[in-house]
Amino acid sequence: MPNRERDLVTAATMYYLQDAKMEAIAKHLHTSRSTVSRLLKRARDEGIVEITLRPAHSRAPSLGQHIATTFGVAAYVVPVPDTAGLPDRLDQVAMATARLVARWFDSEMVLGIAWGTTLAAIAGHLPGKPTRGSEIVQLNGAANTRTSGVSYAGDLVAGFGAAFDAHVHHFPVPAFFDYAATKEAMWRERSVRRVLDVQSRIDIALFSVGATVSGGLPSHVYAAGYLEPRDTELLRAEGVVGDVCTVFLRADGSYQDIPINARATGPTPRQLRRIPRRLCAVAGDNKVPALRAALAAGVVTDLVLDERTAARLMRKPARSASR
Repeated sequence: MPNRERDLVTAATMYYLQDAKMEAIAKHLHTSRSTVSRLLKRARDEGIVEITLRPAHSRAPSLGQHIATTFGVAAYVVPVPDTAGLPDRLDQVAMATARLVARWFDSEMVLGIAWGTTLAAIAGHLPGKPTRGSEIVQLNGAANTRTSGVSYAGDLVAGFGAAFDAHVHHFPVPAFFDYAATKEAMWRERSVRRVLDVQSRIDIALFSVGATVSGGLPSHVYAAGYLEPRDTELLRAEGVVGDVCTVFLRADGSYQDIPINARATGPTPRQLRRIPRRLCAVAGDNKVPALRAALAAGVVTDLVLDERTAARLMRKPARSASR
C-alpha cells in the first residue's frame, strides 16, 4: 500500500475507531493537523469511512431487510423525514448512490450508465476518485426527433468520466430508431460495434426506472419528446408500466413482444442480467410500479431508494385487469 494510502487508513482508524484527537494523529503521522483533516475528508468522500444516522423512529433498516428477503437484492434504504418533498428524497437517494458507486468502482473497471433525471442527480454528488485504466460507457442512445439529446447524455457521461479520471465511450445513436431494420443495420457498423463491445465488458451498470405513471418528477424519456403520441397509445395498450434503459416493461417484467422494444437502443433485461453488479436508484411513489417490473425482470442486484418509496414498494400492489 502506498504511504499516502496507508496514512489515509491510519488517520481514519485512529479518529473513528480509537477516538484519537487530530493533534495526536498528526504527531503519529509526522504531519500537520490540517493534513489530518484533509485525510479524514478524503476517507469519507471515497467511502472508506461511512457515517450513518438512524433515528429511532426510522423504518429504513427493517424495510431494507424486508426488501432484500422479498426480492433477493441488496437494499439500501435512505431515511427521510415524512415531510420531505420529492426533490429532497431524490437528492438523498442520489447522494447515497454516488457514494456506493465511488466505493465499488475502481481502476481497470467498466461502468455502464443510463441517462435521465435520477442519473443527473447522482452525477452532481460524485466525489472525486482518480482511477487508472477505467472506462465509462453510455448504455442507451439519447437522440430524438425534437432535440438531439446527444449533448445532454454526453455531458452526463463526461461528468462521470471526470469524477473517476476514466475514458468515456459515448453512444451517439437515437433512443429509438424509426424502424427495427435500421437498428439491425446500425448494429453491424464498426463504430457502433466498438461501443457494444465495451458494453459487453461492463462490471457495474447504473440506472433508474422510468415511470409511465404521473404524479412525480417526470421521467426524462416521457417528458423530453422521445415518444410520439402513437407510441404512448401503444405502450398503454400493451400494459407497459415503465422502462429500464428505454426498454419497456409490463408489470410482470415481460418485454420481448412489445413492438417498440425492437427499435430501442438500450440493453434488454436479458443483456443486463449478464452484468455482475446492477445498481438501480429510485425515488418517488410513481416509480414503484416500474420498479416492481424491473425486479420481476431480474435486472437489479443492488437497490437504493428512499424510505417512503421503500414503504410503498412493500405494500401489496392493487389488483389490475389482466391483459
